[in-house]
Amino acid sequence: MTDSVVSTREFEGLQIPAAGTYQLDAAHKRVGFVVRHLMVSKVRGNFSEADATIIIAEDPLQSSVTATITTASVQTGTVDRDNHLRTGDFFEAEKYPVMTFRSTGIKSHAGAEFVLDGELTIKDVTKPVELVVEFEGATTSPYGQAVFGFSATTEIDREDWGLTYNMALESGGVMIGKKVKIEIEGEAIRQA
Repeated sequence: MTDSVVSTREFEGLQIPAAGTYQLDAAHKRVGFVVRHLMVSKVRGNFSEADATIIIAEDPLQSSVTATITTASVQTGTVDRDNHLRTGDFFEAEKYPVMTFRSTGIKSHAGAEFVLDGELTIKDVTKPVELVVEFEGATTSPYGQAVFGFSATTEIDREDWGLTYNMALESGGVMIGKKVKIEIEGEAIRQA
């Protein structure tokens, strides 16, 4: 039997991916973030280089994910800001070239929404995070590959990971918000 014949299976009313190892598709992914700027607006950015391996288990609630994000690949649309984010004030990209995420379990699920517990490491600090993952669907591509789509969000306090750089504003408040919303979207392709 080929993957295209057994690419999905039923789980609690959803057509989910068949058990196996899936790799994040580099051409169909976004690992982004949103942070407040000057207390009045938001800056959006992303990391252009990220990789993830997703193991879909026979029991879907035992599935897992590991991911790496290249810190130097940060992009916000402003070269000076991107270069500053790569320095010791933020990611210290030369010393810490990657951030990592490792799931520790699926906490709960309702319909197509799964709450995934995990550990996020930025620089040399590892802290627990909770990702809300929306399963977007599974299919077989025109090239015969089993593919599924997903999105995930969480919010972190960047200072918990030692990203404390900031500037006070004369009007009160600070230049950069402490809370960072993380937004991930992607497709994963079955490898085995």
